[in-house]
Parts: sequence; structure tokens; C-alpha cells
Amino acid sequence: MVQYVARRLLYAIPVLIGILLVTFILARLIPGDPCKSILGEKATPAVCEVFAENKGLNEPMPVQLALYAQDVIQGDLGDSIRFSRPVAQILVERLPMTIELSTAALFLALLVGIPLGIISAMKHNTSVDVGTMVFANVGVSMPVFWLGLMLIYLFAALLGWLPPSGRLSAGFVSVPFYEVWNWSVTEDTFRFTLLEFISNHFIFNSIITGDWEIARDAIRHLVLPAIALSTIPTAIIARMTRSSLLDVMGRDYIRTARAKGAPERSVVIRHGLRNAMLPVVTIIGLQLGALLSGAVLTETVFSLAGVGTMLFEAITARDFPIIQGFVVVIATGYVLVNLLVDISYAYLDPRIRLE
Repeated sequence: MVQYVARRLLYAIPVLIGILLVTFILARLIPGDPCKSILGEKATPAVCEVFAENKGLNEPMPVQLALYAQDVIQGDLGDSIRFSRPVAQILVERLPMTIELSTAALFLALLVGIPLGIISAMKHNTSVDVGTMVFANVGVSMPVFWLGLMLIYLFAALLGWLPPSGRLSAGFVSVPFYEVWNWSVTEDTFRFTLLEFISNHFIFNSIITGDWEIARDAIRHLVLPAIALSTIPTAIIARMTRSSLLDVMGRDYIRTARAKGAPERSVVIRHGLRNAMLPVVTIIGLQLGALLSGAVLTETVFSLAGVGTMLFEAITARDFPIIQGFVVVIATGYVLVNLLVDISYAYLDPRIRLE
């Protein structure tokens, strides 16, 4: 197992290098000039020349790539052209929001999608099966931005049950746990960044500090965007669970289990579902990676400051360091998620030996 993990991590290095190279080149092939995008009417030729020199944009592209690669190897993602702040600091502020939203959306997708897929497979070719698949097709086809607006209108504007946008209500402040516990972290930059990243997960931070009012408010703000974002993963997981379980339930070992008098629930759960989960787990991993890459529309509709909105703003402003840094981190997340999915295969199917 250790050798397999180490080998996969080594294989990921050229993948990440390729992604960095492609992102670096494509970002600079986008039409437009960072100086004109950021300064607007103030972007005179003289000002833009000074701007490019200060930001290192007047160097040849191979030189810029070499300098950026050197910084990445040292753990420095560079400074934002637009905000003049370290990209790592912006990432620490934005990524926790996207992780919270993605985790909540995937949890809802699993909670609803897998049971729907099982029920649909067990009621194959019945009205229940047809109704479930219609729901799945509607979930895949429904625009997320439209669903988000409808959820806001119904549950926030009409009923007033849930807040329409943001992470916390006005007047609520999530105090970092290291401040609550009186930890001194300013001496160590890396430690401070790590603790700041953890504390920006408002729900987790409020739970470990015992601030249940903040936790409750953060969860209420997360409900509507999580529902809107979970519709497509729910539909995909339900359809994949159904098709995979239908394929498994016709195998010989299923008939043998039934012939031995095993309860139908045991046949479905212990013998059928476990063997049907391999393609489902693959889909779950892909969906998690897609969610972590940033749900631009969902974050925009619900006014959430996450990775998606930041990437959109960076592309619009031609902020190359943010584009490159965020893409590298997202790609690393994809690689780690795929690694966890591959490792889970050995648990789900003992016939698979990773070594």
C-alpha cells in the first residue's frame, strides 16, 4: 500500500508540472492586458510600461515561467497583480468557503442519490423507477443559477426560513479558535497560515470553540447553496448507482445468496451494493473534484466569496498569479481525491490488490 501511494504521488509530479505549464501559457494567451484591465482609463502607455516593469511582465515568457517555477518549488505562489497580496493568503481566505460548500453539497448528493439509485434498481421498470429517473434527468438539466434564484425567492423572500446570501448574518463574527485558546502564532508564518486556513472553516471553527450560535447561523446560510449545488451530483450518483446495481444483481453470487435464504436486504446491501460501488465511488471522486474547483454560478448567486468567484475575477482582470496558483492547488486536490478513490477500491473489492 505504501509503495502504491508513493508511486502514485511520484506520477502526479509530471502531471502537475504539465498543468502548471499549460495554465501559464493559456493565461497569457487570453486577449487583453493586465494593466488596462486593472487600471482602466488610467492605463496610458507610459503608466502601463512602468506597471509591466514593476510586475515583471516585460520579461520574455520563458524567463517569467522559469522565475515562477522557481518560486513554486520554494512554496511561493507569488503576489496578486490586482491586489498586491500573496496568492497563498488569498487562497487561505477563499478556499475554506468552497470546501465547506462542496462538502455540504456532496453530503446531500450521497444522502439522496444513493438511496434513490437503490430504490430505482429494486423497483426496476415500475412507476417508482420511472419517477426516480425523471427526477434525475431534471436534476441534471436544471440550471444551477435558476434553481438558486428560485430557492432564494421561496425560502428566503416568501417564507423567510433561511438567509438568502452570505456566510454569516450581520453582526456575527467567527473568532478564530487560536485566539479563543490564546495561542501565540505570529512568530511562525507557516503555522499562522495553517491555523488561519483551518479557522476560516466557520462551521468547524465554531464547533471546536463551542460557539453554537455561530455554527447554527453558518449552517443556515449553507443550506440553500448546498441544495442548489447538489442537484447535478445527486442525479448523476442516482443514475450510476441504479445502473451499476442492476448489473450486479444479475450475477451468479446474488442468485446463490438468495438460494441460501439470505434476507433480501442483506442480499442487496452486503452482496450487491458493495460490489456495485466501484463505479459509483469513481463518480463521487470526480464530482468532489469538480465541486472543489469552484462553483462560480452558485457562489455568485448566493454572494459567497469562494474559489469560483475569485478565479472569475482573476481571469477578467488578467491576474496571472492568482489564476496559476488557484489552478495548481485545485489540480493537486484532484490528484489527491483520485488517489483516495483508487485506495478505496481495495477495501470495496478485496480481489483488487494495489501493489
